[in-house]
Amino acid sequence: MRGEHVAHSLPEAIAMVSAPGMPFETTEVTVAGVTTRQFVNAPATVRGFFDLARGVESTFLVYEDEEWTFDEVMREADALGHALVTRYGVRPGDRVAIAMRNLPEWVVAFAAILSVGAVSVSLNAWWTSEELAYAIDDAGPVVLIADAERAARAVEPARRAGVPIVGVRLGDEAEPAPGVTPWRDVVVRGAAMPDVPIGPDDDATILYTSGTTGRPKGAVSTHRAITQTIMAFAAGPAIIDARREPGESGSGLAPCFILVVPLFHVTGCIPVMMSCFSWHFKLVMMHRWEPERALELIERHRVTSFVGVPTQSWDLLESPDFSRYDTSSLSSIGGGGAPAPPTLVERVDRAFVKGRPSLAYGMTETNAYGPGNFGDDYVSHPTSTGRTPTIVMDVEIRDGAGRPVSVGDAGEIWVSSPTLIRGYWNQPEATADTLVDGWLRTGDLGRLDAEGFLYIEDRAKDMIIRGGENVYSAEVEAAIYEHPAVYEAAVFGLADERLGEEVACVVMLKSGEQLEVEELREHLRVRLAAFKVPTRIVLTREPLPRNPAGKMLKRQMPEQYFS
Repeated sequence: MRGEHVAHSLPEAIAMVSAPGMPFETTEVTVAGVTTRQFVNAPATVRGFFDLARGVESTFLVYEDEEWTFDEVMREADALGHALVTRYGVRPGDRVAIAMRNLPEWVVAFAAILSVGAVSVSLNAWWTSEELAYAIDDAGPVVLIADAERAARAVEPARRAGVPIVGVRLGDEAEPAPGVTPWRDVVVRGAAMPDVPIGPDDDATILYTSGTTGRPKGAVSTHRAITQTIMAFAAGPAIIDARREPGESGSGLAPCFILVVPLFHVTGCIPVMMSCFSWHFKLVMMHRWEPERALELIERHRVTSFVGVPTQSWDLLESPDFSRYDTSSLSSIGGGGAPAPPTLVERVDRAFVKGRPSLAYGMTETNAYGPGNFGDDYVSHPTSTGRTPTIVMDVEIRDGAGRPVSVGDAGEIWVSSPTLIRGYWNQPEATADTLVDGWLRTGDLGRLDAEGFLYIEDRAKDMIIRGGENVYSAEVEAAIYEHPAVYEAAVFGLADERLGEEVACVVMLKSGEQLEVEELREHLRVRLAAFKVPTRIVLTREPLPRNPAGKMLKRQMPEQYFS
C-alpha cells in the first residue's frame, strides 16, 4: 500500500485489513450454535502465542533493575509448568490461582498455567484474607502462586482448603510458613514444558469482576476468546494506519508499553501484557503507580503506549515534573475502565508532542475488547467511547424487551463477539441473564449516532430518576469537569421522599484551587437543564474511593459523604 496510500473510511479500512489473504483475514465461524466473525490466522490456543516467544532474545519485561528476555520468561515458564504437572499433579481444567502484585513471576505463572491446560484464576492483590478465602472456596484452585504479602494473607484460608502455596520473593526468612514452598525450590530451569492436549474451547482464565456491590463473579474465558482478542487488538493499529491521511506516519519507534494497571485486571492482562507477549514488544512494569516515576520510565525506555484509567492520565499532566521529561515517544495515551471527561481528551491532545488520546469500550466480559475512539475521531467526538463497526464485534442498542431501537435512541448496549466470556464460574443464573443467544447484555445504557459513534449514558442500574426525569451521571460529570478547579467527580442518586431521587455529587479539587458550592452550581446551570444540576454537593481534597480496576465506588459514597 505504501506509495499509493490514501485515507480510507472506517468500514473500508476494516474491509482491507480483514480481506482474504491478509494477516487479519476474518471468516464466519459457528461455535456452540453461535456464529461470529473470527480471525483465520489466530492460534488455536494461547499456548500457540507463548511458543512463539521461545528463542527470542530481545527484552520483554523490565521491572525495577531487572530485565527479562522473552526466552528467559519461557524457560522459567517451562520449569514452572513442569513442576505444576509433576509435583502438584495439575491436570487440564484444574484451576491454579495467582495472587501477587505486578511482578515478572505473575507473567511467568500465567504462561505456565495456560500452557499445561490449567485455568489461571486471577486474584485481586488488594483483597483481604476474607476476600481471598471467598475466591479460593469459589474457584477451588489446586495450587496458589503468591508473593510474600499475599501469601501471608492467604495462608490460613489456603490451609483450610488444602491448597499448597508457591511463594514468590519471600525474602530472607529462614523458614516459610507451613504450606508455603519458595518459588526457587519449585521452579528449576532446564525442565521441559509438558506436552498437554488443549482445545480452543477449553477454559483458560477466570477473572473476577470488579463489581461495586456483593461478591465478585468469576468471568470464564476460553482459549479461543483470548486468542481472538489478542488478534483484535493487534488489528487496531493496522486499521488506524489504513485510515491515515497521505504523508502521515506513526512514531517510527519500536512498540513499548508501560504497565500502570494491575495484571489481575483484564486491561493489564490481555490488551497490555498479552499483546506484548504475543507480538514481542517491551513491557515496562511499575512497582506501584507514581506519576513522576512513570514519566521517568517513559523517557528512559521510549514508551509508545500508555494504557490506564483517566485518573492516571490526569496524574501525568498534573505532575509538577511533567515538563521536565521527554514524552515525545508516546503515540497513544488513554485506555478504558471509565469514561474520560472531554476536557481531558483536549488536554492530552495538546500536551503531548505526538501522542493522541485514545479510549476503548471494553469490560471483563469482553476481554477488554470493544469499540475504540482514537486521535481525530476522539478529539471531534470527545464524549464518545468508541466507534462502530469493529473488526469482530457487533453492537446493538436494545430496549427493555431486547428489541433494537432506532439510531440515536438510548437503550441497553448489547454486543456479540468471539472475545466474550463463556459465562460465570458456577453461576448459571447470572450467565443466562447476561449471555443471550450469543449476545452479551452489558448493563450499560447508551446510544449510537448516525456515524456509528457509541455514547455511554450510564450504567443501567446507576441511572438517576428524579421526579420522573432520567438523569445520566456521565453527562453531569462531563459538565463538572469543565470547571478548571475540578480534579475528579462522581455523580449519583440519593433517595428523596418527594422526587424519588435527588442528584448528588462529590468533587475532588485540584491542589491549590478554590471553589465554593454555589459557584459550582452556577457553572452547571448554564450547561445543564435545571433538573440535572446536583442539589447535594460535597467538595473534598481527598481522592474519591475507587476499586483496584479504577472504577468509582459510587455505591458507598452516599453513606460516606451524606450520612
